[in-house]
Amino acid sequence: MEKSTITLTRKIQLLINVPPIEKKNMWEKLYRYQNRCFRAANFIVSHLYVQEMIKDFFYFTEEVQYKLADANKDEMGIFTRSKTSTTARMVFDRFKGEIPTDILGSLNNTIQSTFSKNKTDYWQGIKSLRNFKRDIPIPLPVKCITKLKYDPEKKAFCFNMFAIPVKTYLGRDFSDKRLIMEQLLKGEIKLCTSQIQLKAGKIYWLAVFEFEKEKHLLKPEIIAEASLSLEHPIVAKANNVRINIGSKEEFLYRRLAIQASQKRIQASIVYMRSGKGTKRKQKALYKTENLESRYVSHRLHVYSRKLIDFCIQQQAGTLILKNQEDKISIAKEQEFVLRNWSYYQLQTKIKYKAEKAGIELIIG
Repeated sequence: MEKSTITLTRKIQLLINVPPIEKKNMWEKLYRYQNRCFRAANFIVSHLYVQEMIKDFFYFTEEVQYKLADANKDEMGIFTRSKTSTTARMVFDRFKGEIPTDILGSLNNTIQSTFSKNKTDYWQGIKSLRNFKRDIPIPLPVKCITKLKYDPEKKAFCFNMFAIPVKTYLGRDFSDKRLIMEQLLKGEIKLCTSQIQLKAGKIYWLAVFEFEKEKHLLKPEIIAEASLSLEHPIVAKANNVRINIGSKEEFLYRRLAIQASQKRIQASIVYMRSGKGTKRKQKALYKTENLESRYVSHRLHVYSRKLIDFCIQQQAGTLILKNQEDKISIAKEQEFVLRNWSYYQLQTKIKYKAEKAGIELIIG
C-alpha cells in the first residue's frame, strides 16, 4: 500500500539563545558532540565491516563459529547480544558521559541502515567503505528537543536542544519555513529525527518533517510527458496542451554572466588595496560566494514547481520524463553542457515535488 505521507528536509539557521558570557561553553559542548560523533561513526562502520567480512577469514579453523547472531538465541551465534546492539554498546561504553546516548543510538541506527543497503557492493568491491569526516552532522532525536514555542518579543521560534537554548533565524524567508514551523506548533505535521550542522561558525538545523501528501483530483490514465532540453529547461505536454517552462536566455545566459563576473573580480583582486590583508582584498569576491549555485537552485525550484502545477491543472496522475538517459550521456560528452546545465538537479527536484503531489513519476 502506498504511503500517504512524505518526509521533507528544511535547512534552518539557529542562534544560541543565552547571555554572551555563557555562549563559549555551549559552543564547546556542540563541538565536543561533533567530535564524538565523528569518532563513533568511524568505529561503528569499521566494526560492521569486520563483522560482515569475518566469514572470508579463511585461515580460521573449522570449529570457529561465525554466524552474526545472539548466542543466547542461536547456538551458532558469536555475539553476546543482538547484532544492532553490538556497535551501540561499543560506542556507549567508549564515550560514556561525554555525549548523550540518544545521539549515539540515533547515529548507530542510521549507519547500520546505510551499511545494510550497501554491503553487497562492499563484498563485490564496487564501493569502498565510507570514511566519516570531522564536520559530520550531529543527530538530533525528537526527544532531545524540548520547550518548543514562538516568542513574540524575539520574533523567533525558540526551543532547547541537548539542554542548549536556541532560537531560529529565518531572515528574509521567501520559502515555507515559517509556515512549516507554525504547522509544527499546531501539531498539523510531525517532526522526525533531524541533524545539526556546524559550519563556518554557524549552526544549521537540518529539520526533517513528515507531511501528508497533497490531495488533488488526479486521473492516473491522463499522462503528462516532459523533456529537459537546452533550449528550454522543461517542455511539457498533456491533453494536447503544450507548454515551455523557462528559456535558454533566462537560465543559461544569466548563469554565464555570473561566471564571467566572478572571473573579472578574481582578475582584479591583485590591483585592490589590501588594507587589512587578504580579507580586505577579497571582500568583493566574498559577496558573490555561492551566487551561481543559489541562482541555479532557485530557478530549478521555480521550473519544477511550474511543471507540477501544470500536471495538477491537467489532472495528470502520471508524469513521464522522456529520453533522460540519452540526454545525460550526451551532456557528459559535451563539457559546456555538463558544466552549465543541471539535468540531475532538476530531475531530483521534480521527483520530490511529484511525490508530494501524489503524481507517479516515470523516468525514461
